[in-house]
Amino acid sequence: MLKKTHPFQPDPDTLTISSMTHAVPARILRTLFSAALLTVFLSSLAFAQDDAHRWRKYTPPPATAKITVTVTKATNGKPIENAAVVFHPMKQGKDEGNLELKTNEEGKATIEVIPIGDTIRLQVIASGYQTFGDDYEITTDSKDIDVKMKRPARQYSIYEKHDDSLQGGSDSKPDSSTPPSGQAPASQPAKPPQSN
Repeated sequence: MLKKTHPFQPDPDTLTISSMTHAVPARILRTLFSAALLTVFLSSLAFAQDDAHRWRKYTPPPATAKITVTVTKATNGKPIENAAVVFHPMKQGKDEGNLELKTNEEGKATIEVIPIGDTIRLQVIASGYQTFGDDYEITTDSKDIDVKMKRPARQYSIYEKHDDSLQGGSDSKPDSSTPPSGQAPASQPAKPPQSN
């Protein structure tokens, strides 16, 4: 049986010179393209290593301390829940912002971001208690701080008489030997005003 083939299409069973000339350049082009792509990739890696030396050197963050604050009542030692524990990091005596936490049901608040060697100003605020404040220097990798909160003391009034002061308000009973201001004692008659 005779097969009829198209004049421009080679027979698949036979290999001719013309079909090899078309196949060779395609293979060479693929090889050249792969070599060029590999060259570009390798050169980008080499330049990437040089760029690492041009940028700033990586500095790891400083070591931090774990600070646990326990807030209790001064009268009975029971924990105070939901008290505000405020950490003020200090740099050369200046406040650098603050971090606020609330105490849990055990009266504890824990923070682990304060760098070792820093000074913090600790402030504790709880409803119905005096505000607590003190400075602490962080020298180790962990620090436990116990805060005993006191009830507010009675306010000092300048209008009340105090034992340690001669100044102050009047006593509860007026003294009969001293007349109220602007009046003369009862034993002496009042002098009439003088006219000029």
